[in-house]
Amino acid sequence: MVAVRLNDIGFQFTEEQLFMLAATPGLVGASLRFVYTFAVGKFGGRNWVVFSTGILLIPTLGIGFAVQNPDTPYWVMITLAALCGLGGGNFSSASANISFFFPKKEKGTALGVNGGLGNMGVSVVQFVTPLIITVGTFAFIGGEAQVLPDGQEVWLQNAAFIWVIPIIIMTIIAYFGMDNLPTAKQSVKDQFIIVKRKHTWIMTVLYVATFGSFIGYGAAFPLLLRSQFPEYIALAFLGAFLAAAFRPVGGWVSDKFGGARVTAYVLAAMSLGALSVIYFLGQQHFVGFLLSFLILFIAAGMGSGSTFQMIPIIFPVKEAAPVLGFTAAFAAYGSFFIPKLFGWSTGTPVTALYYFIGFYIISIALNWFYYQRKNAEVKCDQAIKGVKKAS
Repeated sequence: MVAVRLNDIGFQFTEEQLFMLAATPGLVGASLRFVYTFAVGKFGGRNWVVFSTGILLIPTLGIGFAVQNPDTPYWVMITLAALCGLGGGNFSSASANISFFFPKKEKGTALGVNGGLGNMGVSVVQFVTPLIITVGTFAFIGGEAQVLPDGQEVWLQNAAFIWVIPIIIMTIIAYFGMDNLPTAKQSVKDQFIIVKRKHTWIMTVLYVATFGSFIGYGAAFPLLLRSQFPEYIALAFLGAFLAAAFRPVGGWVSDKFGGARVTAYVLAAMSLGALSVIYFLGQQHFVGFLLSFLILFIAAGMGSGSTFQMIPIIFPVKEAAPVLGFTAAFAAYGSFFIPKLFGWSTGTPVTALYYFIGFYIISIALNWFYYQRKNAEVKCDQAIKGVKKAS
């Protein structure tokens, strides 16, 4: 949301550089998730949350000051974008931590609520940013207004400064209100056994298809709207909002009817949604384009919940926690590669969408073969009370 406005306030970045700024937090955040995945077992859930939340003040304050000077070099902006990835790693540690608190029959719903509320941050930022930058709320810090080409005054630094107080508050709450569960303690070596499990990699592919699409489209959608239908940029928050809202639904429905079954349906819906986006882009029909993209977001959100529900069914408790974080790490690369693919597509995002459809089809096949068909290795297409335990 900051990248979208930079050139309007005097920066002179290319379209490719802007997409890179939007994509870089996802690249770094995804990479950090591998570290964050094992951190809960090593340092304890409370200790790690306090540290990983408080450190977010660094990129928040940095961006708030950097955007006030249009002469800020690109390398500084890309460094600050990379530091935003510190926040991206939190999802893996949060998922690993919360998985210890619930029995299998409730894990899908619990992880869905946790993930849905966490992912809601994307849409909250996309909704709040256009509003908060229009008022001089934090002018006392020294930030003067920037003037848009149409003469409107904005304070783009507010997009960062608004999160300083919530970060401080949540760091304090985590310090006094959370616990380090003794049963969650594991060495990194003990946790790392998951990379030898075949199903770790299969579930990673499925989660990349669902959550990777969710977070990737969430990063790219504002820039896509700006390039294709700029008059509707204010609606950029809708996609991520719906995806986050439907993630708990995906987890809950999967607890009732089976994660593999729900995953199959949502992957099919995502394929059709992407095809529909391609069609309406060709027609330059905004309503059709928007509705098609919202179908993509809703399906991806539900799929994020359904695939996470499958992991505790497939793996024992001690392995399920790091697997949740590990798959989330790979999937988070979607927030880098999807905006980059759209950026590399010359003139139209259609080429990138065809790549995504191919990946969804491969994921449908993997899900059916390993978890849904009659003789599947681990049956995940039924309610938990009827699931055959994985060996």
